[in-house]
Amino acid sequence: MIHISEVAGKWVRDIRKFIKPEKTYVVKVLHVNEENGHISLSLKRVSRIEKTRKMQEFRLEQKAEKMLEKVGKKLKLNLDEAYKKIGYDLQDKFGSMFEAFNLAFTSEEPLIKKGIQKNLAKIIHEIAKENIKKKRVKIKAELNLRFFSGDGINKVKNFLNELINKYGVTIKYISAPRYRVEIESDNPKLAGKELKKWLTDAVSKVKDGEADFKMVER
Repeated sequence: MIHISEVAGKWVRDIRKFIKPEKTYVVKVLHVNEENGHISLSLKRVSRIEKTRKMQEFRLEQKAEKMLEKVGKKLKLNLDEAYKKIGYDLQDKFGSMFEAFNLAFTSEEPLIKKGIQKNLAKIIHEIAKENIKKKRVKIKAELNLRFFSGDGINKVKNFLNELINKYGVTIKYISAPRYRVEIESDNPKLAGKELKKWLTDAVSKVKDGEADFKMVER
């Protein structure tokens, strides 16, 4: 129940201006009476940031539920049975079902390490790969590179080609001595760390010139 005083921070003349039938809302639990099963809620005490975050979590869990249903079909279980056998366990171990499916996208190992049976982890991994579309983003760095010897142009070319061949990066010319180094990944945090590591190692080997880089905000 949401008391009318907890609907909005102003006088509520018409409840229909704040609450619509068949619509999902984010609310805050104020009190739980376990004896009669009564739960007191508040709509006005939820901040805009909390509302946005919780709705995102809710949509992800809806997506995870659809994937759980597909896992259940492979095991010949209905959705309720799939929750009892797998879903609730995933929520307990990973905080949410979607987080479990997200971790299983690359490999079933994160699930197995948390105690999920190998056969179940394999099926979850397969379903996650089929249904989660990872957004690929470009991670960028700006490289300053110059050599002082007479064959400096060739050394620049060799330096850049080694980066391309060794790490699969893309390099774009900005204006001498500046170059844009890019890599595309569905795991931007990891890719950013790797690109920084690669460039740090590469520039440290420049002896007869100068080289440095900075990461570029997306």
